[in-house]
Amino acid sequence: MLPYLTTTKPVRRIRYIIFLRDVLILALTTFGGPQVHLAMFYDRFVQKRRYLTEEELLELNALGQVLPGPTSTQTITAIGFKIGGPNLAYITLFIWVLPAVSIMTAAGMGIYYLEQQKLSLQFARFIQPMAVGFMVVAGYRIGQKVIKNQISLALAITAAVVAYLFRSPVMTPIVLLVGGLTTALTYAKQERMEKQPLRVQWANFFLWLGVFIGAATLGAFTQSLPVRLFENFYRNGSFVFGGGQVLTPMLYNEFVAFKHYLTREEFLSGLGLVQAVPGPVFAFASYIGALSMRDAGMHGQFWGSFVSTAGIFLPGTFLIFFVYRFWEQLKRYRVVRASLEGINAASTGLTAAAAIALFEPMAPYWPSVAVVVLTIGILLYTKIPSYVLIFGGLLAGILL
Repeated sequence: MLPYLTTTKPVRRIRYIIFLRDVLILALTTFGGPQVHLAMFYDRFVQKRRYLTEEELLELNALGQVLPGPTSTQTITAIGFKIGGPNLAYITLFIWVLPAVSIMTAAGMGIYYLEQQKLSLQFARFIQPMAVGFMVVAGYRIGQKVIKNQISLALAITAAVVAYLFRSPVMTPIVLLVGGLTTALTYAKQERMEKQPLRVQWANFFLWLGVFIGAATLGAFTQSLPVRLFENFYRNGSFVFGGGQVLTPMLYNEFVAFKHYLTREEFLSGLGLVQAVPGPVFAFASYIGALSMRDAGMHGQFWGSFVSTAGIFLPGTFLIFFVYRFWEQLKRYRVVRASLEGINAASTGLTAAAAIALFEPMAPYWPSVAVVVLTIGILLYTKIPSYVLIFGGLLAGILL
């Protein structure tokens, strides 16, 4: 096992460098969602390097699941925090997201360049219905895990109907809050655990809240697009439970249906492409940010990507730093565990509503419907990785 933090500074520095190299390797090779990421974290961090035990890894992953934000990113950031404190955690976050963010920023700029040159985007025509298929399967798999009784089923259906009928970004946190409060009332069904006094260090919570309020206030007064982009993504990152699958309908409602920063075709093309990119699915924000500031030129697109990336990843980072210190005590409260059931059920409904909204314009065109159905079938009944499907779709679009 590698030396612990009580060793000398040179040894600790070498340990940190090895750890960050491992993070970079994972950032370049982890295709798929949080479940795949967790398996690769286990192989490298537990079995190969023994930075932490299997139990510690699973606990950090569980903590990421109950907090808003990207689960895999919060898990690997928390591992960095456990090994070397907040400074190493921030470097870990940067290295983990950099490859995916760079690729998706380039994709956003590339899509805009093709549009400017009046070049055809037909090469991506199969990617768009495939993205809908990915969303349907994601919603189905989430539903299998979180819909356990009539209450959670009712919450999922209600969330889907409300999100479909009222396509405003304001509805998303309301739906999640109502879902959590509903099942929190059933806390008596949860197993009783011995409680310990909460010792809370509030610094990171106030940091999260201060940035939240400050960005909203500054955006309202200045009406600056970069500031508003940061606020939009920061707000979404503060309320998304369940990872990238749940983030997608939130971003669609905000930036396509409500604000029209992107066309539906641009959104679906990016959603498909991000499935073929290693690292966190939340890097989709970088693509949206770049396209949202297309009118400001290349410099503006880089700036849009930067503020959007910072906005989507910072809330989860602040909150994982805040809760990590008293998680052992917090998870013993039944009302906390009970509220997660409603939040997860409502998230399933949000995903279903977005999938329906994205599929509607495709319904009259049988080739698009066929691609959606074929994608769903391949994902459910084969073990073909998602990135292989996307590359296949791109190749078919180019050849045909």
